[in-house]
Amino acid sequence: MIKDTLKEAELRMKGAIQNLENDLSGIRTGRASPALVERLQVEYYGVPTPLMQLATISVPEPRTLLIRPFDHSTMKNIEKAILASDLGLTPNNDGKVIRLNLPPLTEERRRELAKVVHNRLEDARVAVRNVRRDLMRDLKEFEHEKLISEDELKDGEEELQKLTDQMIKQIDQIGERKQKEIMEV
Repeated sequence: MIKDTLKEAELRMKGAIQNLENDLSGIRTGRASPALVERLQVEYYGVPTPLMQLATISVPEPRTLLIRPFDHSTMKNIEKAILASDLGLTPNNDGKVIRLNLPPLTEERRRELAKVVHNRLEDARVAVRNVRRDLMRDLKEFEHEKLISEDELKDGEEELQKLTDQMIKQIDQIGERKQKEIMEV
């Protein structure tokens, strides 16, 4: 029973970390990355659709993104979505492809992005701690209902705490890596 609870905790905590990584991939760094625009919602026949479903996105140069729509009638909508986003990029349309030139980040913008990353990391830590809290409560209920002994409860709590510490450490490592990417000139 405790093993099942710990497996559930690990799955939920890994989900929080995966969510964090997906979130951070959309934050701009010094280099161009398709992840920057993949999830951008584009109006397609009245339905918001992720850009990655409407076009191929490539990186021909370190500071350039090339967006090649599958259907050329979506060009205007893709341009509108890029302009409406908080990316601060201007699309260049040549009729067949859209080019996005990423200007170098200013020091001020790097600091702002670092703060955003810090906030997202804290949200992920809170999510992991919430999983721990929920499952600690479950373990105490098991002990209260005499499904596990007091010793098993203590062992389960210790294992859950070790798992939590491990996940928090992983979140910190992800954060350090992203901070380095942002501060890289």
